[in-house]
Amino acid sequence: MNNTKLDYLKYPDSRDVLFVLGAGASHPDGVPLQRHILPMLLSNQTIRNSVIGKQVNEFVTDNFAYDKEKRLYPQLEAVFGFLDYFIAQNESLSLNYSNQQIIRTKEYLIKLIHYIVNLNTNGNSKVYQQFWERISSRTNNFSIITLNYDTLLEQSFDFLFKKFGYLDYCFHLMNFDKRDELKPYNFWINPREPITTGANQSPVPIKLLKLHGSLTWKYCNCCNQTLLTPWDREVDLNRGTYTGYTYPDKTKYDIVCPQDGTEFQTLILMPSYVKPLTQPVISQLTGEASREIRAAKKIVFIGYSLSNADLHIRALFKKHLNDEVKVYVINTKRTEEFKLKYYSLTKNVEFINLSFEDFINNDQLIDEVLGN
Repeated sequence: MNNTKLDYLKYPDSRDVLFVLGAGASHPDGVPLQRHILPMLLSNQTIRNSVIGKQVNEFVTDNFAYDKEKRLYPQLEAVFGFLDYFIAQNESLSLNYSNQQIIRTKEYLIKLIHYIVNLNTNGNSKVYQQFWERISSRTNNFSIITLNYDTLLEQSFDFLFKKFGYLDYCFHLMNFDKRDELKPYNFWINPREPITTGANQSPVPIKLLKLHGSLTWKYCNCCNQTLLTPWDREVDLNRGTYTGYTYPDKTKYDIVCPQDGTEFQTLILMPSYVKPLTQPVISQLTGEASREIRAAKKIVFIGYSLSNADLHIRALFKKHLNDEVKVYVINTKRTEEFKLKYYSLTKNVEFINLSFEDFINNDQLIDEVLGN
């Protein structure tokens, strides 16, 4: 007797809680904070000896003064801002840095950041698994906005897959299409279509909005589609290409668009004051995020500093956050400047001076934050 059935997974009209995760949520697992990325890029010997690493190192050294001994480096926003200026003006910097070279340097810098963040993304995250355990035991009506590129959050969801729910990235993936050339990638279940469930199962969809993109999203600017590659996140530092492995023999290959053979582009937003917010996927996710903010009864920010380079995030919450919604900020920062950034969004905010790990291990506090 077949005990399975087809179910449509539906979202309630309102959300018990919306979590907003910043770099401080992934940092306990070794993912570098933004201020650590450029020093790592300039000192990592593997990167310095690679083709794309040499080009980026030369550009930064030629155009920015820094002191390794005193650990004084330019801000990443400044480097991207400088590159973006010449790209926007369609100008060259010098004989050695034509406009095309500037564009290539920026893409290489993005891929190096992809490489650095991915270094600590393999394996499971005990912190994120605890997060899923604590939250899922109290409510099944929540959503998550994350500003992180890493995939530790998704990887830690495996133990809840099917019996508790399905992750919804909230946009159409190439993996959902049932064409022959996409058969190797048809492993991701679309929670917005009917789902086969067991007789005693009542899974829920969980919106996971990665507003700054993901290491596992490969974007094709020819067919304008995105491929999800959960296990293939590596970058070839000499050719600047994305690489994957065949299974089970582990043969290495370059990942290109399976539909038209075009080289994939990175789909992660850099810490720059000039962000491509009109990019189709990012634009769609921003619209979805605005609906989640309006639907939330409570909002919990974890490890997020509301960076000055994230003006689009500040604008998003300023436009859609209801004054009646209680906001909690879980962060170890105590400065008045930090608090004023949140007070500029709402006066209905409570600051909890704890790390992510301490918060998720405090059952009493979690009950208080998630309580009605």
